Amino acid sequence: MSEVRVPAAHADVPAYVATPQMDPPWPGVVVLHDVFGMSDDLRHQADWLATAGFLAAAPDLFHWSNKAACMVTVVRDLHAQKGRIFDDVDAVRRWLAAQERCTGRVGVVGFCMTGGFALLLAHGHGFAVSADNYGRLPPNLDSVVQGACPVVASYGGRDKQLRGAAGRLERALSVAGVPHDVKEYPDATHGFMNQHRHTMWRIMERVGGAGYAEGPAADARRRIVAFFTEHLVDT
Repeated sequence: MSEVRVPAAHADVPAYVATPQMDPPWPGVVVLHDVFGMSDDLRHQADWLATAGFLAAAPDLFHWSNKAACMVTVVRDLHAQKGRIFDDVDAVRRWLAAQERCTGRVGVVGFCMTGGFALLLAHGHGFAVSADNYGRLPPNLDSVVQGACPVVASYGGRDKQLRGAAGRLERALSVAGVPHDVKEYPDATHGFMNQHRHTMWRIMERVGGAGYAEGPAADARRRIVAFFTEHLVDT
């Protein structure tokens, strides 16, 4: 495990890199953080992907200013579907693919805020596979998934802010002919794959608005690894 700085157009992007224990070469995965930014949870997500055989790079998308300013830019860029956040992630993907021990094939995985971002990156950004975990769907979903790489997605049935999202995504991907695996976990809420120590997260857990769920989280990770193996390793 190591901390690196990836050259990018605006400024070097700090990233946590988790390396598999098995012999290289390995496919790569860019791991995108949620609203809490660089955290122990993000490093944990990168670590389990490395354990599964993927060279995982987790960039800090809030690296260049205070969190509030970065959040404003991220929201603006995701709405515009272009901008600095896209440039930074594109730079990390290129860096990862160019590593001597990487196969050159790279996937992307996002959570919450960046779950929807992972969908936006599924076409035209060089990724071979994308994982959306409880991400908000873009308003132009049908056009976004046209020509997209294969997508694996996971949602919670008790996630009140994303009711019906899994079904809408499933239908859009089917119509577009994109290989996919979309699943809704009936008893899971928002953020069921994340484990944070942040005070706001603890409050959300207590009121039932979000929270880790061991069973659904384990199954979602299993599906992601299987789907990524199929589209990054077995091709």
